[in-house]
Amino acid sequence: MKKVMMIGAVGAGKSTLIKALFGESERATKTQSLIYRDWIIDTPGEYSENPMYYRSLIATSHETAAVVLVQDAARNRNYFPPGFEQGFPVLTIGVVTKIDHPKADIDRAITLLRQALPEGEIFLTSAASTVGIQRLKERLMEIVQE
Repeated sequence: MKKVMMIGAVGAGKSTLIKALFGESERATKTQSLIYRDWIIDTPGEYSENPMYYRSLIATSHETAAVVLVQDAARNRNYFPPGFEQGFPVLTIGVVTKIDHPKADIDRAITLLRQALPEGEIFLTSAASTVGIQRLKERLMEIVQE
């Protein structure tokens, strides 16, 4: 079974999202290196924030069925360069996390994500309330089983 790779800034909620996808509620810890878990690859946030790591992300994407770009709804800046998804040879989708955060601005998050992912699916999620988690998991499972 192929995997999906989660990419996003430090603190964007990648590891917490992954725990929610697996139905786990304990607090996520900081990802220090690529972590392969079942059908997901978790990446450190530094990999999306530092262009020196882009080659590693692109190389790793060749092992995957899809790349997931994660944008925190409470952040007011994008950590992905424009057209970032074009560097990946596989399907790329977007996920907005923390949609129920007090500082969340979903429209802004989608606008920021669209700079890196001009077209394609975007899922709205909250690991805290589990909104959107099941729908995202179903879609990701479809992708890895194709």
